[in-house]
Amino acid sequence: MNKRLSDSPRPHAPLAYPDIAMSRALARFSDDLVKIPGTDIGIGADAVVGLIPGVGDLIGTGLSSAIMVDAVRQRVPIPTLARMGFNLLLDTGLGFVPVVGDAADVVHRANRKNYRLLEQAVAQGKHVDVSAKGYLGMAIATVVGFVLVSLVLVGLLIWAIVAGLGALLP
Repeated sequence: MNKRLSDSPRPHAPLAYPDIAMSRALARFSDDLVKIPGTDIGIGADAVVGLIPGVGDLIGTGLSSAIMVDAVRQRVPIPTLARMGFNLLLDTGLGFVPVVGDAADVVHRANRKNYRLLEQAVAQGKHVDVSAKGYLGMAIATVVGFVLVSLVLVGLLIWAIVAGLGALLP
């Protein structure tokens, strides 16, 4: 039986793909920790820490990058890694917009999307042969590139906040 993140499995329900259990747990923690009563909308740690400008984005980027590292471990194709990276960048960009960005982050759910991309690749057997020349280098460059861009954006946000606070102080 294929259990997806969107399902609400009982705590003891078996996971269809145990090799990606860490990513599933991170996606749930980040994007679906608590359900809003009367809705199917979940709020996770990513949305909560996202309320802290800069710091929340830094933590969110770290959690998201762990799922991408798991995707490399599973030898997910480069185009799928790139889609995951764009989800990460969009998530980081949303964090720049106070309040509205945090609400949009709840709707976007980058970690949930990235877990689904990983789960789909594993389920369909889409992986690059370990002997494929250059895969590991390209995969690492893809993940590191997207994470670095996200971290630079977060650094710029923190710098802007500090500079803005400095301008307010006498």
